[in-house]
Amino acid sequence: MFRSTSSRAAAATGLLLTLGLTSACSSGKEATTDDQGGGKVKGAISLTYLQKQGDQEYFIGEAAGAKAKAKELGIGLKVVNLGNDANKTVSEVQSAIAQKTSGVIIVVPDPAVGPQVVQTTKEGKVALLTSDDQICATGPDPAKCGKDDLVPRIGFSGAQMGGEVGKRAAAEYKKAGWKAADTRIISAWKQDVTVCGDRVAGAKKAFQAAVPDVKTINVPTDNTPTGAQDKIAATITANSKVKHWVVWGCNDENVMGGVTALANADVSPDNVIGVGLGAYLACKEWESDKPTGMKAALFINGKDVGALAVQTMYDKLKKDKKFPAEAFAPTTMVDHTSWKGAGVTCS
Repeated sequence: MFRSTSSRAAAATGLLLTLGLTSACSSGKEATTDDQGGGKVKGAISLTYLQKQGDQEYFIGEAAGAKAKAKELGIGLKVVNLGNDANKTVSEVQSAIAQKTSGVIIVVPDPAVGPQVVQTTKEGKVALLTSDDQICATGPDPAKCGKDDLVPRIGFSGAQMGGEVGKRAAAEYKKAGWKAADTRIISAWKQDVTVCGDRVAGAKKAFQAAVPDVKTINVPTDNTPTGAQDKIAATITANSKVKHWVVWGCNDENVMGGVTALANADVSPDNVIGVGLGAYLACKEWESDKPTGMKAALFINGKDVGALAVQTMYDKLKKDKKFPAEAFAPTTMVDHTSWKGAGVTCS
């Protein structure tokens, strides 16, 4: 899927609304870890949505989508911002159970708390669903988790998103007429987050399928703009003879950090191809006509994920419908000409 026009984005959004978001892509498999408590509920349903970084634009949208869907379904919903506090995660899960929540949907600040979250909800006989990031029932690292131990997840397909980023980066590279010998790719991400690994691997695979032989430099970051900027600045200094740069990463923060670091190193925007993932920061570069190295970004709409997560939890608790192992919301590629029409909100 590679969309760059507002009309196609509008069509996709309209389809989702028509189908109540039930048309989102699914892995096609039911979860085998469907034993996190939570039998069929006969009375009123109340849910708790725990989010990391709840003040970030993406998660603000996710909460809004969840609230709108909960209102539509006539169920209660409490949204809690966990910030980046992993310690707060388990205490908020315990609090939700004490308040008789019917189900918990969670985006953890740190996947290492996953086993504690799973055990706590299991003991409380409360249904558990994750959104965005994976957690494992038996260990701190989802990347090392057996498929049967991954908690059901609503979000986006990392491989698909990365593939779209890689395709757009390759198209921009070809349009620029650069040579592989003069170019390096910066691939930046927090390397213990599995969905990030899926995204950058997908980007690299898609790029190399279209443009072989360009070398990639992997840069470990903390997934924040300033953290990425610091790490990438050191990479630029160590590769001062490189003329052209392609930048992708786990999210907009990584790419924005890279684009900023290159600008600070006096690299012209004409020599930078940044392709963001999220579009909530990339769009800030497009609010003026000032040249930028941020050439495009994949728009991921948190509202769709929040709504789909609530719908999925409702279907389990009210209709006894098993969780899918994973279900995915759609994405849209945008740039400085199309972001407004696609509905991107700048943070």
